[in-house]
Amino acid sequence: MSKPASGPLAGLRIVEFVGLGPAPFAAMQFADMGAEVIRIARPGAMPTLPDPISGRGRPTVEADLKDPGDASLVRSLVDSADAIIEGFRPGVMERLGLGPEPLLESNPRLVYGRMTGWGQTGPLARQAGHDINYIAITGALAAIGPADRPMPPLNLVGDFGGGAMFLVSGMLAALLHAQRSGEGQVIDCAICDGTIQLMTMVHDMAAAGHWKPQRDANLLDGGAPYYGAYECADGKFIAVGPIEPQFFELFRAAIGLEEDAHRLRADPANWPALRDKIAARLRTRSSSHWLDLLEYTDACVSPVLDMHEAAQHPHLAARKSIVELDGLPQPAPAPRFSATPTEARARPANSLSLQAAVAAWSRGNETATAG
Repeated sequence: MSKPASGPLAGLRIVEFVGLGPAPFAAMQFADMGAEVIRIARPGAMPTLPDPISGRGRPTVEADLKDPGDASLVRSLVDSADAIIEGFRPGVMERLGLGPEPLLESNPRLVYGRMTGWGQTGPLARQAGHDINYIAITGALAAIGPADRPMPPLNLVGDFGGGAMFLVSGMLAALLHAQRSGEGQVIDCAICDGTIQLMTMVHDMAAAGHWKPQRDANLLDGGAPYYGAYECADGKFIAVGPIEPQFFELFRAAIGLEEDAHRLRADPANWPALRDKIAARLRTRSSSHWLDLLEYTDACVSPVLDMHEAAQHPHLAARKSIVELDGLPQPAPAPRFSATPTEARARPANSLSLQAAVAAWSRGNETATAG
């Protein structure tokens, strides 16, 4: 087993059934915050996607869930766990005899986290899908991209924002409830549901009459000339976001735009003209020139960096937002805790058998009881 963890969730035990994308990312969040997580993988299964980072902080044990002996040992682990995470299609865990009903009957305090794209119910529940499909039906994909076509926003909005992070928050709420009441429950976390939640502010703006259905025509979707990315003379881009008038005034004066720019920004009909003026000014100098002038002011200007350049940015370097683990630069745990600091933990160097995992958790139970 890995060394004892620090963090606000130290002492919490979670069984993770290895899946894709948002489920292991959620498990990584729990491990980063100190939970003891054991990953259950099919024997000999190769990961669909490499996971040297999202698989950190927890051992992987192999178990053939169709084998009665292995299934029984996994049930023993779950009986000692506070929660499980699984990301299979609805019905898969039930067919394996590991659905919520028998596991909660045996361990009434168990929090059973289920991560899917469509959810456990609904006409699409049992259909295949990926991030782009889940966010397509929510209104998010239609709102992102240039005017002529939607643009997939990586899988940040769906899988990880609308999926994994809602699974983490939902499970934490259920764990608090279980701690107070002794009652476990099932968390049905659907990416489509979470993505709609993430669209709350856009719904607010639409309800107030401040959001158009067209892409590239609104305040936050690239339509506003004072909220977007501009190319500089060296071919690099800077992000410009001085939404408030006082911040825009700093930006306007620094790049040498005439004061009439304030009149242009006030009327969306004038936005294309103002965008052209800003673009023309920013193309006259290098990105380093504009950043030297504006980055450390309230003009809301930042470099557009790739993820390798990001590690070298002075702000992220000062906060140690990127750490090195197992020889790989990777995101540091977030958020940060003052009393119970978290840490990114490497995978255990040695593999762990299913029997050894059960024995280790049993010894832990005995020690806790004796204490």
